[in-house]
Amino acid sequence: MEQQTSPTSPPPVAVDVAPAALKPTIADERSPGAAAEAKERRGLFARGWRALASAVDWVFGCLTLLFGLAALSVIPILNFASLGYLLQASANVAQSGRLRDCFVGVRKASRIGSIVAGGWLALLPLRFVAGLWHEREIVAPGTGDGWRIGVGILTVLTVLHLVWACLRGGRLRHFLWPAPIRFLKWLRRPDSYFSIRDAVLDYLTSLRLPHYFWLGARGFAGAFIWLIGPVGVMILASKLPPGGAAVLSLLASLPLMFAVMHLPFLQTRLACENRFGVMFEVKETRALFRRAPIAFWCALLVTLLFAIPLYLLKAELTPREVAWLPALFFVAFILPARALTGWAVGRAFRREQPRLWLFRWLARLAAVPVVGIYALITYFTQFVSWHGAPALLEHHAFMVPAPLLGL
Repeated sequence: MEQQTSPTSPPPVAVDVAPAALKPTIADERSPGAAAEAKERRGLFARGWRALASAVDWVFGCLTLLFGLAALSVIPILNFASLGYLLQASANVAQSGRLRDCFVGVRKASRIGSIVAGGWLALLPLRFVAGLWHEREIVAPGTGDGWRIGVGILTVLTVLHLVWACLRGGRLRHFLWPAPIRFLKWLRRPDSYFSIRDAVLDYLTSLRLPHYFWLGARGFAGAFIWLIGPVGVMILASKLPPGGAAVLSLLASLPLMFAVMHLPFLQTRLACENRFGVMFEVKETRALFRRAPIAFWCALLVTLLFAIPLYLLKAELTPREVAWLPALFFVAFILPARALTGWAVGRAFRREQPRLWLFRWLARLAAVPVVGIYALITYFTQFVSWHGAPALLEHHAFMVPAPLLGL
């Protein structure tokens, strides 16, 4: 019999009996070309983001380097490491021929900068709570026992957070989120202590601080030997009557000009060859000059030109609390000059034959007024410097990048 449908029953639903393989899916609607294009777009975005993050990290590392070198250059004895870094930067450019190689250890400096910035941020809650406790003790002495306990607990937690953030890599994001689950897993590891010790030792070794200190000490000693003769005569001449002082200072300016003409390149060779005797190999340095005379003259001009405005910062005595601030300008001016000196020496290293005699003599003649003007300005700085005639010893273009007598 034919089946009857009730007027109140729902209408029959058509059943799709097509095989499952014939049903269209979202993946089938998108062609392989579209999928590849979407994947390529995601890859481009990821590479662009990584490139941007790397560029920001590099710039942050450069700024950290400048501030770090400035702070280091105002600490007696340790300021040799600052000079050693500048000499090593010049040697790196000489060996590679690329100016960007003057920023030695920029990624490591970025990590140090992120640790300082992240630590400052992580300490904000503790400073805030400690300030509230201090204010309560001022208003009602002896009633802040609970605050004292809270500050103690928060201090312990903050120290643990700082140490854990440094162990995780010291990036800024590590100081913003403590990752407690990862911390608990790390505590269960049997080699946790040894991993900390090895990581810290490896990082400190990679900084090469003893190398920079020893290199800077030898560079300083070599420059001092070159300059103490003429500069010492100028200091003694300042005690004489004006006429005799002028004549004696003029005679002393001749060996000073000779020393200034060779010192930047002798120090770069010292950093390249790691031999103190290089500081007195004038003949070999002049042979390098003949291979790249124009480059040597440009490096000499920039070195002395960038050093002259910095003498104005010696007109006033800088307080010790902000001594790093003028030192920042010293480093920012001297580092490009060192890089250009390394570039000139590198060009001479890679050439085997001297340049045309016309270029050599033009560079020699053009160097005379450059060093002459520098010697003249150096002589007059004793009349504007806070320390007087002894300030003639402060040749920041060749010695530590900070006024010695202001330390």
